[in-house]
Amino acid sequence: MAEPDWLTERFTEHRGRLRAIAYRTLGSPSEAEDAVQDAWLRVSRADVTEVDNLAGWLTTVVARVCLNALEARRSRLEDSAGIRPPEQARPGLPEAGSEAGSEAGPEAEILLADSVGVALLAVLDSLTPAERLAFVLHDVFDVPFGEIAAIIDRTPAAARQLASRGRRRVQGAGAAREADVPRRQEAVAAFLAASRGGDFGALLALLAPGAVLQADPAAVRMGASAAARGAEAVAGFFAGRAQAARLALVDGIPAAVWAPGGRPQVVFSFAVSGGKITAIALTANPDQIRDRDIVFVSSRRHQAKAGVRH
Repeated sequence: MAEPDWLTERFTEHRGRLRAIAYRTLGSPSEAEDAVQDAWLRVSRADVTEVDNLAGWLTTVVARVCLNALEARRSRLEDSAGIRPPEQARPGLPEAGSEAGSEAGPEAEILLADSVGVALLAVLDSLTPAERLAFVLHDVFDVPFGEIAAIIDRTPAAARQLASRGRRRVQGAGAAREADVPRRQEAVAAFLAASRGGDFGALLALLAPGAVLQADPAAVRMGASAAARGAEAVAGFFAGRAQAARLALVDGIPAAVWAPGGRPQVVFSFAVSGGKITAIALTANPDQIRDRDIVFVSSRRHQAKAGVRH
């Protein structure tokens, strides 16, 4: 087999994993696809005759593309909104050498990330690019710290510390969401009211400036935008919509659900920080919805159960 054909075939074999890495790192399906395409352009021009571990090398290539994309995104946000990057050491966190929670393996971290859901996106957006990449590569995809260090131009010890910081932020987000249910419920209820009424100003007031919207492929097929970033873009999408969406608790977390005929078809998940909605995720994948525990909230004092795990 000619080398170009061999390389194309090998890249195709690994494409699913590479796209998963890009999507988890960037949080956007379209940006993930662009990153994989960019990685392929780099790979197709490279000399791979000396590459012993092709899978690891491809991971490195797409990870570097993602790191560049994160850094460019961060620069754009700082230039447009005057946002200062978070400090490397944050008050209230254990010292960098502390590895609290690091004994959990990648399978446990995947479950942790899935349980946080859309809140994870907002937490990851608050990390530095290096922290975000180190956390995703190690805790979700089990990439060794030695390989991560080469990607982010740090020592393995520094890569371990960066991943640890990201892990603590994610774990902290999971604990915080459980302690803030009433305020989250009020924010979601206000958002639904503003959306139904087409009140663009009220939606802007409820959204954080850097709010993001993400929709899974099933929701996109139903007419949702795949992604939107910024309060105006998100408010513009929702103004006049969500007419039939209802306030609900999804796995105990305030959310909204579109359930025509009483059958949940789209779940609206919200991340709330500082009283502002920072991220919204639309899930229409029936398999994922089927595994959710959905309770419609008909009033502050009355809840009617509308769905159970099956």
